[in-house]
Amino acid sequence: MDEGQDASPVEVRGLSKAFGKQKVLNGVDLRAEKGETLAVLGRSGTGKSVLLKLLIGLQRADAGSIRIYGQEATQFGAEQWNQARTKMGFLFQEGALYDSMTVAENVAFPLRRHTDLTEEKLREKSRELLSQVGLERDAEKMPAEISGGMQKRVGLARALALDPGILLLDEPTSGLDPITAAEIGNLIRDLQARRRVTCVMVTHDVHGARTFCDRLVFLRDGRVLLDGTFEELSKSRDLFVKQFLSDAA
Repeated sequence: MDEGQDASPVEVRGLSKAFGKQKVLNGVDLRAEKGETLAVLGRSGTGKSVLLKLLIGLQRADAGSIRIYGQEATQFGAEQWNQARTKMGFLFQEGALYDSMTVAENVAFPLRRHTDLTEEKLREKSRELLSQVGLERDAEKMPAEISGGMQKRVGLARALALDPGILLLDEPTSGLDPITAAEIGNLIRDLQARRRVTCVMVTHDVHGARTFCDRLVFLRDGRVLLDGTFEELSKSRDLFVKQFLSDAA
């Protein structure tokens, strides 16, 4: 997939998605620039996770435009999506690790599927990725043998395996204690800065979003209500927005 020199890695216009009579997204507009970490905030059920699934082609939009590096993704066929996904890493909310694979095998899975690396190179690469998230000593453990925070780290290492330009993160700190959540957030920020990857993060963690995201988008009623830095959003007179952001004050 060609990466346009001047095109934003992710650009969405008028994006809509409904399930039956329930409109989840109703004309969403947003853009994520190269090297930026963008947080998508909003109440449960406002379509945040659906947005990520549309961006990576796990679901199809009813209307609107999704441009990945300037290419119209809503028109992609299966082969084009397969190619696009090699440029996009996805961290699922629960980690989504394969129970029957070791930690190292989970990280190597996308490499095994999309590259011709030898077994020796696969092991070497997976251990290198695990080292970046502080888990090189846990490579041979099974997912059930590590904590939830460690599983998130493994999921992050796997999402980075193909050296993507875009990283999509679904609630990366949910279900974690504050210390572990902060560690995951700092790790994401550090990896993002070193790799210059563009991150789009769905989260309820307002404090985390303020700490390690460049810009925040607030969804309400299927649309973007506000778009800006935390400081800009905190000046909103909307009572619901003020209450939502108060956790990070």
